[in-house]
Amino acid sequence: MTEPEGVVTLSALLDYQPGAVVSRTLVKKETGTVTAFAFDAGEGLSEHTTPFDALVVLIDGEAEISIAGQSHRLTAGQLIRLPAGRPHAVRAVTRFKMLLIMIRS
Repeated sequence: MTEPEGVVTLSALLDYQPGAVVSRTLVKKETGTVTAFAFDAGEGLSEHTTPFDALVVLIDGEAEISIAGQSHRLTAGQLIRLPAGRPHAVRAVTRFKMLLIMIRS
């Protein structure tokens, strides 16, 4: 894991790969993590829960994020909170990139 130093262009943190979800951990500490993701169109993460709150910040493209059955469509520059213990899923409407900020304390 390489934590970026200095000024970083968010969209350049990682590249899209056909038919895949790509991730890169930027910060990993006991108190939380920051991870960049790139989703190809149609890819996603199935419904799951986590014991911690998280923020999703869209960098590029368009995503559909469901939280406890309620669907939200996000575009670049928007963010949404994923509450701890509530089921959520992610689907790429178009290919998109996001930051996932997980707070563990």
